[in-house]
Formats: sequence, C-alpha cells, structure tokens
Amino acid sequence: MMELMKKFLLEREKAGTLRKLSPLIRLGQGWVRLLDSEDELQDFSSNDYLALSEHPEVIAASRKYLEMFGAGAGAARLMSGDMEINHLLEQEIAPFKSKEASLTFGSGYLANTGIIPALAGRGDLIITDRLSHASIYDGCMLSGARTIRFRHNDLEHLEQILSEKRSQFNNILVVVESIYSMDGDRCPLADLVSLKKRYGFLLIVDEAHATGLYGPNGSGIIEEDNVSDGVDIAMGTFGKALGSYGAYAAASQEIVDFLVNRARTFIYSTALPPAVVGANLAALYLIKSEPQLRLDLHQKVAFFKKQLRKNGIKDDPGPSQIIPVMIGDSAKALAIAEELQKNHIYVKAVRPPTVPEGSARLRFSITRYHQESHLKKCAKSLAGALHKVSV
Repeated sequence: MMELMKKFLLEREKAGTLRKLSPLIRLGQGWVRLLDSEDELQDFSSNDYLALSEHPEVIAASRKYLEMFGAGAGAARLMSGDMEINHLLEQEIAPFKSKEASLTFGSGYLANTGIIPALAGRGDLIITDRLSHASIYDGCMLSGARTIRFRHNDLEHLEQILSEKRSQFNNILVVVESIYSMDGDRCPLADLVSLKKRYGFLLIVDEAHATGLYGPNGSGIIEEDNVSDGVDIAMGTFGKALGSYGAYAAASQEIVDFLVNRARTFIYSTALPPAVVGANLAALYLIKSEPQLRLDLHQKVAFFKKQLRKNGIKDDPGPSQIIPVMIGDSAKALAIAEELQKNHIYVKAVRPPTVPEGSARLRFSITRYHQESHLKKCAKSLAGALHKVSV
C-alpha cells in the first residue's frame, strides 16, 4: 500500500497536479499572507463574494449566538441538537427560495451527498451535467443509481438521453448547477424546466455560487429566471456569498420530511454550531435588505472583465463573478500563478482532476473587497505573466 501511495504522489507531482496545502493568515479586507512569507497578497481565490464574513452585523450575530447558546450544538438534530434556532434559520430560507420548507446541512458537500442518495437508488437514473461539482458526482456514486453525464449545458443531448432512457428506469433525477463553480457560466434553467414538463423528472439545482447574488431578492438564478415552481429542490450554501458556513435544501414539506428520514449526512451529523446559525441569519437579512451589496459586486465584475479585454486577454469569461482564464497545461498554470504572487496577487491554479484534462486554468473570484485599482493591477499583471511564461 505504501508503494502505491508513493507512486501516486510521484505521478501527480510529475504531471503538475499534486495538491499541497498552503497555510495562510487572513489579514482582513481581502488580503492574506502565507506563513512562510512577509508579503501581503490580494486574494482572488475567495468565494466570500459580498465580503459578509467581515460584516459587523454578521460578526455581532455570531458572537451573540455563541454567548447565548454555546460553542457547539452537542448532538445531531434527531438527538438533542435540534435547537429552536435551527428551525428559525430554516423558516427564513424557505420563503427566500420560494419553497414550503427547508433543511440545513453541515456543508454543500454533505448536502449533495445526502440529498441525491436519499432520492435515487438502484433501478433509478441520475442525469447530470458533465461539469457538475465533485459533491454531485459523489452523491450519484453513493446512490447506486445509474448515472449518465450530458454535455455541458447541452439540453439537446439531455433530451436525447431522456427520450432513449425514460422508459427503462423507475425514476429519473436531473442535477445541475445554476452557476458552474469552475467555468462561471449559467445553466439555461428556463429551457430545462420546459424539458422537465415533457419528461417528468425530478430536478435538483445547486445554487452554491448564485445564492445571494442574483434575482430581485438575491435568492439566486432560480429566482432571476422565475422557475421556482419547476425546481423540486433548490440547494445552496452559506459558505460563499453569505460569508459563513453550512448549506440548505429548500423544497416542499413532503420532500423535506423525506430527507429528514433518508438523508444520512443529515441524520448522522452534528447540527450547525450556534455561532454559525447566528451568522447565517444575519447574512440572510443583509442579502434581502441591502441589494446594493450585489449591485456593487456586479459592477466590479464588469469592470474587471473590461480590464481583461483592455490588456488583450480575450477569453470569454461568462456572465458571473467566477472568471476562469484557461491555460491548458497544469505546469504552466502553476508558473503563471507563481508570477502573479510576485506581484502580490493570490490566485490558485485549478488543475485536473478538479477540471477536465487539458483545461488547467486560473480561477479568479471577484469580491466586494476588490477596488478598481486592485482590478486594474491584476489584469495588467496577468497579461504580463501570461506573456512571460509563454516566452
């Protein structure tokens, strides 16, 4: 076994895909410092899109709940960890997502690996986008159901699969992301819901990177595209735009009751810590009451994309706050990230197996911490790094 491990690590290192942890200190306002360096770096890899992790109201609510209810829930929800504050949070999420009920999970990964196996099993079919998040794929594998991937955002391919396979399985579950985490593009949800009306599948939409950022109330792409009635389960997280931790599934009361009884990652996990619940409640309030937060972010995103074009970077980054710059080769992507770090810009090279072979990239996440001067410098530095590494 040890030889196999050694061989695996050596192969990853040779291919430029070996993952390593990089301990850092968060300095605040979007700046970080690596432990082995004195350089302050502007963070372009954070999902704290609205800077709510440092918002005074979020911090105050977290501190209040910590002092009132203690550091931990002490047990799973179905034991003695089912505190009133958990229900308060779920009662806020449900109408936010235009659903009857909701259920909280420890993380987005736990949500997807709990929800999907609860709803599908042997004799069923799951169809998911080829670029779906790893948590979705792992949920599919845990389910024991047959899984088929359709070409990214290609609903014609999805319909072809449905027309060929619909009669062969008891139930069909389709799982997509509304904003794809590594590519930053959007799923055509309205067309997908129209397809659902014809084929009668159960639809799950992962809104991890859309919650808090889109729609009249900041609920997500489901709200913006006005398709809530056609989505059976809206999943999302608190650990990205809402600045805290945890995840949720919003659905009908019947589906939520079913998940309470079948989703193993809910049943067998300790409830969210009270301080996290407090932070999540405060963040939800801010999302709904201060739309300027997301408007500011969208303005920064548009400005950065303009700067990329101005500096000759022609990649079409898509419509969201996630902006991938495609490199292809993993070693080259790492080298460009290292060049950017010399210019005090911290962005991670995303490599296989997180993304498909040959599609290594730099994944820029724009947040409200970024000022126009930061964005100008980043685009200019990126152009210089791309030229230097390619020479």
